[in-house]
Amino acid sequence: MPDTKPNPDPDRIAFLRSLPLEVKQQITGEEAAAFMYGGEIPESLYEKIKDFLEEEE
Repeated sequence: MPDTKPNPDPDRIAFLRSLPLEVKQQITGEEAAAFMYGGEIPESLYEKIKDFLEEEE
């Protein structure tokens, strides 16, 4: 049976790992999974990481 589980985005994993410890401790597993697998970013997660996101121009 082939593995159909999607792979997490390496860039998003690297971003989460680069966050300060106090921010990482606030992120839930559900928020992290949604972010890593390219889903909609929950508003609760966005509020926690918005200061670390780069603006697209």
